[in-house]
Amino acid sequence: MRGAVIHAPGDVRFESLDDPKIIEPTDAVIRTVATCVCGSDLWPYRGLEPVGDPHPMGHEYVGIVEEVGREVTHVGPGQFVVGSFATSDNTCANCLGGWQSSCLNREFMSTCQADYVRIPNAHGTLVVTEQHPHAEMVPSLLAVSDVMGTGWYAALAAEVKPGSTAVVVGDGAVGLCGVIAAKELGAERIIAMSRHESRQKLALEFGATDIVSERGDDGVARIKDLTGGIGADSVLECVGTAESMSQALHSARPGGNVGFVGVPHEVAVDGQELFFSQVGLRGGPAPVRRYLPDLIDRVLTGRINPGKVFDLTLSLDQVAEGYKAMDERRAIKALLKP
Repeated sequence: MRGAVIHAPGDVRFESLDDPKIIEPTDAVIRTVATCVCGSDLWPYRGLEPVGDPHPMGHEYVGIVEEVGREVTHVGPGQFVVGSFATSDNTCANCLGGWQSSCLNREFMSTCQADYVRIPNAHGTLVVTEQHPHAEMVPSLLAVSDVMGTGWYAALAAEVKPGSTAVVVGDGAVGLCGVIAAKELGAERIIAMSRHESRQKLALEFGATDIVSERGDDGVARIKDLTGGIGADSVLECVGTAESMSQALHSARPGGNVGFVGVPHEVAVDGQELFFSQVGLRGGPAPVRRYLPDLIDRVLTGRINPGKVFDLTLSLDQVAEGYKAMDERRAIKALLKP
């Protein structure tokens, strides 16, 4: 088969790879219908995380089941499935508590920008749609496998409630999906922090009521101006830098909550400052599997359309261009079709 391999910062190649095979009885192999480039893939691409030896890339996927291991009983060949970037057996204590991204048998997907993908823990990870979806639904179902599920978790972690005010820090795909989530959870006011016109327009389309283009201390001051000097009830941190985390914490009111889902890079939280802020803080890798049935239903019934975050569609063999376009901010998110 063919797939994306990163060799060094800025160097992603489309190469021939070994076909995936069933290794464990809980595995499945799927034929990829759509995959994509994630904002988190840009960390090694930009040299902000070590690349190490050349290795495959990608953790978002939807596809058709080709083969299953003998212990996989609820998924079979020919079915259309949506999965998560973190696999889960869905039977351990953490899974049963709704924290599948901390499954005791968790594996993080990392080979999905390819024609075929091996899915560990397939029985607990994959969700089957009742029928093969129409082509126009595929981008939104792909978004559910990570960015929509992660944006949903950010909103829940920040305790977005009906009638509340929510701030979304970050205008990438996760942040934009966080706007959708805040809207669905009933926020009355949704303030999207964005400096890019195309992303501002999409945020407004998804349900944002206000746009703040300022960053850092100026951004915090603007949030305070919009909230009577107090701050927001809920803040969704969807970037993962020291500046974005500081901006999120300082934008929340006393008693408010911050949900952080941007993978932290050089982020340090001052204990004294957090203590006296009286702001709640929760984050981590989103337990996407918990939300898949609900989010898939919202997509298939037309209630949400997170697939709009894909503003560039390429063939899989153009994956290097997808990375480049996102790195240069010419695209929010690149969808790849084998």
